[in-house]
Amino acid sequence: MLRHPSRPTCAALLAAAVLSVLPPSAEGYWSAPARVQGRLHPPRPPAASLFSAPAGEGAAPAPREVLIIGSGWGGLSCAHALSSAGARESVRVTVVDALPRPGGLVSDSAKTRGGRPAEAGQHGFWAEYRNIFRLLDALELDEDPLTGYAEQGQWSPRGLEGTWPVYCEAGPQLPTGIGQALFTRFEKLGPLDLATALPLVLAFSEFDDSEEAWRRYDGVSFRDLCVRLGVSKRTYEEIFEPMILTGLFAPGAQCSAAAALGMAYFFVLRHQDSFDVRWCRGNVGEKIFAPWLERMEGRGVTFAPSTRAEDFVLDDAGTRIVGVRCKDAASGETTTRSVDEVVFAVGGAALAGMVRSNPSSLGRHAEFRKFSNLRGTSVLATRIYLDKKIDTPYSANACWGFDEDVGMTWFDITKLHDDPHSADDAGTGSVIEVDFYHANSLLAMDDDSVIAKVKADLDVILGAACQAAQVEDAAVVRLPGAVNWYYPGSHTDMPEVRSEALENAYFAGDIVNTRHGSWSQEKAFVTGVEAANMILGRDPEEGIVSLGEDEAHVAFGRNVVAGLKNVFGGGRPERAPSLFDFLP
Repeated sequence: MLRHPSRPTCAALLAAAVLSVLPPSAEGYWSAPARVQGRLHPPRPPAASLFSAPAGEGAAPAPREVLIIGSGWGGLSCAHALSSAGARESVRVTVVDALPRPGGLVSDSAKTRGGRPAEAGQHGFWAEYRNIFRLLDALELDEDPLTGYAEQGQWSPRGLEGTWPVYCEAGPQLPTGIGQALFTRFEKLGPLDLATALPLVLAFSEFDDSEEAWRRYDGVSFRDLCVRLGVSKRTYEEIFEPMILTGLFAPGAQCSAAAALGMAYFFVLRHQDSFDVRWCRGNVGEKIFAPWLERMEGRGVTFAPSTRAEDFVLDDAGTRIVGVRCKDAASGETTTRSVDEVVFAVGGAALAGMVRSNPSSLGRHAEFRKFSNLRGTSVLATRIYLDKKIDTPYSANACWGFDEDVGMTWFDITKLHDDPHSADDAGTGSVIEVDFYHANSLLAMDDDSVIAKVKADLDVILGAACQAAQVEDAAVVRLPGAVNWYYPGSHTDMPEVRSEALENAYFAGDIVNTRHGSWSQEKAFVTGVEAANMILGRDPEEGIVSLGEDEAHVAFGRNVVAGLKNVFGGGRPERAPSLFDFLP
């Protein structure tokens, strides 16, 4: 599971579309702020100490065998929670993953042709990642693994299109929507085009992340929603389409409007500073996952990389998984592991593959058969090592217009990482990461052609200085179908945290339905904790930092819409007309 390269670059557009006339609410803030560069995040609602609960009294029963399939953020957060004080005595946790290193696609196992480090895409840590920030504090690492905040740029073949400031430092903290609109700088898009996005306030007011809202908005594409609301062609193509391609990894015509609204609200509009992002100062696998895994191994968690879960054995009633047959990639040996609980912490495409490969076990249940509809979109991650140092305006950037229906981001690794070169590498030139999303058309190219394309695109963006540099080394990482695809109608195909058909099966990851309101890595982390809580018989939300209440003006707008729907629905809001009923 790849989560997550560059995020949506439409802060001002969506921000300008938010009704903002009242002061932000001061309620719902928590008193244990996460560590950040330069300032503390606003306090958010308190939660019980993460993964801590008193052990039960009396003789302890034999520990239950919990098998977690997948070692991305969801699988690891579940293992962390299950191995915490007060829980580890009751369960024995094993984590298997088909990849050679724990950490899923975030692990730092990729290398260039010359053996230098590379990654499967860059992964940002946005201001609303409250639970992940708290984990990083709890790990008590020797140094902060994350960079400070910095401005971000957006580019097209025409040059610089926009700049996204550090919103927590750009000026006074204003009601969400106003601050983003005032502080975001667009170079070429005029106010008349920007104004055509204002009708989206109606969609944001109706879409409150409830199950009813998901049903109403999930069946239509985000592009169709924008067209029907009158968003101008230029605004859509230069702002919203790049946002969807780099945020949901597919074109807006192929993405659920519900997913787009939920993602944009979380990353851009929940608060003025929601779009502020930090990056890892090195490879995530080394800086974060390695010490995290070491901590869990000390608690008794067993990790089995290069191990693929292939077959599932059900009990006679067909309502429980009692065994999982796993294959070791190195030896080719297969073993059947007896299990009491199973957590599927894999992406949509992998989950669909498991169902299709097990028609007599998983496939016998309608709940699992719908998972076979899930699919992924492809990512192409590249890293080039240049022979000269290039002065880049921004360390993190998003692009549009270079390839049709393909998202693109690029990062100056020389600025982001403490040591962008390997320890035995004497190179002094710039190291640039360029990642492409919805990239099937590029995966068909050979490595030399991909590297030549990357260099040519950067030459257009960075000009003569980059044109004068030569590529010394490079990595091309192909990730076909690796990222979850939120296609229209996908919400009904996605799992809940706990299975209805198999009483001891659970799900974790950003493909899982949850009402927490988070997205990407944070959502995967949260659902992992929710799965662990359910296994342990706890409240699903125990130990999870909530996102808090909407700001007052946003809550006001949503309450007005809810009240009108209640009136027009005769006390049954679900019967009331929706925004779609009034659109052409």
